Amino acid sequence: MLIGIDQAASFLAMAVVITLAPGPDNLMVLSLAAARGRRAGMAFGLGCACGCLSHTALAALGVSMLIAASPLAFGTFKLCGGGYLVWLGLKALTAAPAPGGRSGAAGRLDGRAPGVLFRRGLLANAVNPKVILFFLAFLPQFVVSSRGLPGVQMAQLGVLFTIQAAVIFGAIGAGAGWIGTRLSRWPGFGCWLDRAAGALFMALGLKLILLP
Repeated sequence: MLIGIDQAASFLAMAVVITLAPGPDNLMVLSLAAARGRRAGMAFGLGCACGCLSHTALAALGVSMLIAASPLAFGTFKLCGGGYLVWLGLKALTAAPAPGGRSGAAGRLDGRAPGVLFRRGLLANAVNPKVILFFLAFLPQFVVSSRGLPGVQMAQLGVLFTIQAAVIFGAIGAGAGWIGTRLSRWPGFGCWLDRAAGALFMALGLKLILLP
């Protein structure tokens, strides 16, 4: 059974507002695209968007509720998610400069790099316990009880959220990458952008680990 048009429209309007609001995901996409280019930002952003599918599945199956109710499980997710972001930040900060102004990490945009960045974005979103709690609280608000099958409704809403997030993150990655490519033509500026992206990733990771 498909969700109703009015139900989908109201959900989509709220989802777009939430996705556009400054937050960890779009800030990471923005900084990475500015530092490493349009392809990198779009690949990472698509990974972040697709990571929402895992949270959708957890929420629809009721697993998110179990994680939220268990301090040990939630703390483990928080340490894993924050630690992974810190690791990504350290990689960017310690990358050796390469000819052309960008860091070594930024310069390795070969055929495999978009796939690697997609997987990193996917994992960065999937292990974030704050997103788990968000989906657990957000999706049920748009479930219409008279339609029945709340798990199926949440699954459809989660897919809709993922699609709009992929479009928005892709646009952010393309725009920031275009600007970053032009700024990186200035000597040393591309390397500075990469370092700034690394610092942002580390800050977001430490915030996730330290805050309740």
